[in-house]
Amino acid sequence: MRLARTGPQLALVLGALVLSAPSAVAAPGGEVRVNPGKAAPGTTVTVSTTACGTETYGKGESEAGGKFHLLPGDRKGVLVGSFTLPLDAVSGTDTVTLKCPPRIKQTVTYQISGRPVGAVEAGFGWAAGAGTDGDEGAGPYALGALLLGGAAAGVLIRTRRRATAARNSA
Repeated sequence: MRLARTGPQLALVLGALVLSAPSAVAAPGGEVRVNPGKAAPGTTVTVSTTACGTETYGKGESEAGGKFHLLPGDRKGVLVGSFTLPLDAVSGTDTVTLKCPPRIKQTVTYQISGRPVGAVEAGFGWAAGAGTDGDEGAGPYALGALLLGGAAAGVLIRTRRRATAARNSA
């Protein structure tokens, strides 16, 4: 009986962790990573890929940040390039296109937060609405946090009931 209740709770906690973890973008011919996954205007964005195989050079282009070069990184088979988002970059998604010889082409998207670097949202007055120019919310992070909170509340209630039952039976 005890395992029958523990299984769904464990599944709920694991589901919350899976949904709240940032997902890596997998390319058909290799992996492409954008760091940070949610960048603010003025931030330097780094793109790394293994999609180019043994090539030692590639080109990249960001819709918001412009063109950049992909050069060998610290690890073998990884090409790395970076660009800086302009300060007037609009909140939303940005698409980065990578090209490597002979005919390799990969695209990846990431989020532009629209908040200026160094801004603090205090929650009162005019600052409470800062940076809310069309952000769609936290997406899967909000759902993951909700599931994790529900699992924690379930464990707390179960522990409290067990303690009450132990006192009443003694």
